[in-house]
Amino acid sequence: MKPTLSLPIKTFLIGTFLFSVLSFKANAQEVITLQKAIDLALERNLTIKQAQFTEALSDEDLKQAKNNQLPNLTAAPQGGFNFGRNIDQSTYQFINQRILQFYGNISSQVTLFQGGQLRNQIIQNKLTLDANKTATTKVKNDLVLNVVTTFLQVLTNQDLVKASQQQIDIAKLTLDRAQKNFDVGNQTLADLSQAKAQLSTADLNYTNAENQLELSMLTLKQYMEMSPAIDISVEKPDISKLTDIKTIYDPQDVLKTALGVNPDVLLAEAQQRTAEQAIKVAKGTYYPTVSLIGQAGSNFSDAKNTLASATANGTLTPIGFVQNTQQVVVQPGFTQVFKSNPFFTQLSDNFNQAIAISLQIPIFNRFSSRTQVRKAKIQAQNAQVGAQLARNNLSKIIYQAVWDVKAAEKKYQSTMQTYQANKEAFNITQQRFTVGLVNSLDYNTSLTNLNKSQFDMIEAQYQVIFRSKVIDYYLGNPITL
Repeated sequence: MKPTLSLPIKTFLIGTFLFSVLSFKANAQEVITLQKAIDLALERNLTIKQAQFTEALSDEDLKQAKNNQLPNLTAAPQGGFNFGRNIDQSTYQFINQRILQFYGNISSQVTLFQGGQLRNQIIQNKLTLDANKTATTKVKNDLVLNVVTTFLQVLTNQDLVKASQQQIDIAKLTLDRAQKNFDVGNQTLADLSQAKAQLSTADLNYTNAENQLELSMLTLKQYMEMSPAIDISVEKPDISKLTDIKTIYDPQDVLKTALGVNPDVLLAEAQQRTAEQAIKVAKGTYYPTVSLIGQAGSNFSDAKNTLASATANGTLTPIGFVQNTQQVVVQPGFTQVFKSNPFFTQLSDNFNQAIAISLQIPIFNRFSSRTQVRKAKIQAQNAQVGAQLARNNLSKIIYQAVWDVKAAEKKYQSTMQTYQANKEAFNITQQRFTVGLVNSLDYNTSLTNLNKSQFDMIEAQYQVIFRSKVIDYYLGNPITL
C-alpha cells in the first residue's frame, strides 16, 4: 500500500512551491537594453519634466497675448444703506433720511492701436515658445548621449570584470603549478612568492573592475530614475556584428549638417530671434494708445417716490403780487399722495449708456521707454553673440569629435595587434615555463603584459563605438547599438 500525504501537508507543499515561484520572479533581474534605458530615462527624468513645464508656461503666455486683443467686460454693482444727510443717487438732491440705494454699470474696452505692441508681443511669445521647445529637445538629446555613454561604460566594465576573472583563473593555475614544482624542489621559494603575488594582483584587478562596474551601473540607474536597490542587468549587443561603424568623416560636412540640427545652436538662434522681437515690443511704448470704451448703467433708491394723485383742499397760498396794482396772486392748495417707485421700474427709467474714444499720448515718462528700448537692443546684441558662440563651440567640438573617432580607431588597431602579440608570447612563455626553461619572473611579466594589453584592447574597442555614436549624435541620427 502506497503512503498518502494528508491534506495539511499537501497544502503546505503547494504553498511553499507557489511562494518559491513568486519569490524567484520577484528577485529576477530586469534586463535593460540600450533602447529601453533611453526610453525609461526620457519617460522619468525630472529635468525633462521641468523643461516641459517651462514650455507649457510659454504656451499659456502665447494664448494670453492673443487674448489681449479681445475687449474686456467689467461689471461694477454697488448697494447699501445711507444715513443722515446725503445725496440721493436717483434724484441727485440732498436729503436727510435713511436710504437704500443700488447703482452699478457694465463697461467694456478694446484697444484699437497701441504702437503694434499687441501683435509684436504675440510674435515674441511664439518665438519664446519655440525656444523653450528647443530647450526641451536639447535636454532630451543630452540625456540620450549620457545614457549611451554610461551604457557603453557598463559594457566595458563588464568585459573588464570577465577578463579579470580569467586572470584570476590563470593565476590560480600558475600558483598550483608553482606549488607543485616547489614541493618537488624544481622551483625556489621566490618563484612561489611571485606566483602568490600574481594571484593577489589579479584579485585586486578584479575588485577594481567590479567597483567600476557597480559605479557605472549606479549612474545608469540614476539616469533612468530607478532605485539603486533594483537588481538589473544590461543586454550586451554582439560587438563583433557592428561592422558598419564609420570612423572616417569630413568635419566640414559634419559641421554643415550639425548646424541645422544641433539643439544648442538652434536654442541660441531662437533666443536671438526672441531678443530681436523684444526691441519692437519696447518701441511700441513710444506711440499713443487708442481705445474704444462702451458703458451702460442704472440706479435705484427707495427715497424716490412717484406722485399717485393730487386733490384740491380749499386752501389758497399767496405766491406773489401784481406789479402795477399790488394785487395778491394766490394758488389753490392740493393734497398729494405718493407711492413708491418699483425696483425694476427705476432700473428701466434710469438706464443710461455711453460710448467714447480714449486717446493716451505719452509725452514724458522719465525716459523709461527709451531705457527699455536700449536694454532690449543690448540683450539682442548679447543673444547674437551667444548664437555665434554656440556655432563656434559646435565647430570646435565637431573637429575634435572627428579627430577622436579617427584616433580611437588607430588606437584600437594598435591595441589589438599588441594583444595578439602578447598572447602569442605568453603561450610560448607558458610552454617554456612548464618545462622549466623560463623562470617565474619572466612568466609573470609576460602574463602581466597580456592582461594589460587585453584591458587596453577592450577599452579601445568600446571607445571606437562611443566616438562613432558621438558623431551620430551631432548629425541628428538615432543612437542605437
